[in-house]
Amino acid sequence: MVAVTAEQVKELRQKTGAGMLDCKKALSEANGDLEKAIEFLREQGLASAAKKAGRIASEGVVESYIHAGGRIGVLVEVNCETDFVAKTDQFRGLCRDIAMHIAASRPEYLRREDISQEVVERETEIFRQQTLNEGKPEHIVDKIVAGKVDKFLREQCLLDQAFVKDPSITVANLVATQIGKIGENISIRRFTRYEMGEGIERKEDDFVAEVMAQVKK
Repeated sequence: MVAVTAEQVKELRQKTGAGMLDCKKALSEANGDLEKAIEFLREQGLASAAKKAGRIASEGVVESYIHAGGRIGVLVEVNCETDFVAKTDQFRGLCRDIAMHIAASRPEYLRREDISQEVVERETEIFRQQTLNEGKPEHIVDKIVAGKVDKFLREQCLLDQAFVKDPSITVANLVATQIGKIGENISIRRFTRYEMGEGIERKEDDFVAEVMAQVKK
């Protein structure tokens, strides 16, 4: 087994926010491989989250985010189990990050289950025609279409989207990690995103880049 150094533990703690002993254990399990150690910690976080998923989360906050200039607005309801946690900086920071993510990434749905079968079937047919028009061999069309549909669902659903501040994790991973740290069930219940002039023909601005610029400040 590879010896774990203090510098490796420090780096892993900075990347994950996990405790020192947990980081040391993860690095030992991964034979010093940082990425595998991160994956190990996430798996542990998800396991911890699964145990708490059945708990009732009826407290929480409705967080708002207004993009500079008032061109984008987001309201998101994030629930937890107790009013005490709802008032903590850690929980409020999570809610803020989720609201900013929604502003930047434009999710249409919260989870895959919210997408109607009609929409899935329509997109599947569109991808099938595109694939056939590209001249792909018939025997691999279904596999290609399935991959495109999965990509579409990941891009449209908030929980499946890559988190804007750390694209190596999804929003669902982000929430699960916080469940492990905070010790309460946390769930995103609903959200609404407003964009000034939405539906009106106009020049498109790169709102994602602008929001991300603010996130990094």
